[in-house]
Amino acid sequence: MDKVERKTLVEQVYSQMEKKIHDNEWQIGSKIPNETELMKQFGISRNTLREAVRALVHVGLLTTKQGEGTFVTHSDELNAILQRRLSKSTLADILDVRHALDKEAAVLACARYTDEDMLEMEKWMHACRAAVADGELDSFVDADISLHISVVKAAHNSLLLTLYTNIVEQMKISIEKTVSLADDYTIGHQQLIRAIKVRDQEAAMQEIDHYIHTFKKRI
Repeated sequence: MDKVERKTLVEQVYSQMEKKIHDNEWQIGSKIPNETELMKQFGISRNTLREAVRALVHVGLLTTKQGEGTFVTHSDELNAILQRRLSKSTLADILDVRHALDKEAAVLACARYTDEDMLEMEKWMHACRAAVADGELDSFVDADISLHISVVKAAHNSLLLTLYTNIVEQMKISIEKTVSLADDYTIGHQQLIRAIKVRDQEAAMQEIDHYIHTFKKRI
């Protein structure tokens, strides 16, 4: 592997190691090479390597286990930071942020969705209805989350998608505990997708308000 030039060595090693994680060369859950191998690979001192590793541990990409080694925990720095911050937040706070993101996503989706996006949204809308008809709570929760993510994808904003998927992942257990297989959810989904389809931003936002308000009453 390329040896680094002496400039800001810690930053350069950090970037190269981060790239290995991002490119999945070092996969999540895997143990990274030992210090001797990495020192040789990058042509650096032990102190420089340890500073870079500490920085990666600090942002949550790596974790060090005493007597075992250093392991990859996340593949993206923003995801790692968000997960750490969200884990310390209350469900009510997370839900407030989700509400804002859902509404912004719906507005953007109204303006930006493609035919493929609409097919994806309608697919998950039908999956929600099928899960309700079958009384399958787990399937409904998965379809419900996938539906909202499909709306966010239709907004065509990669940062919004990253923020949203992290928040929903934190909320999944709470969703499973509080969701009810009631018609108000699937009706809301139908109306939400219908509003997006005709590019009615006001109606789409109203449907998001209804959905979140219903959810808040159950937590």
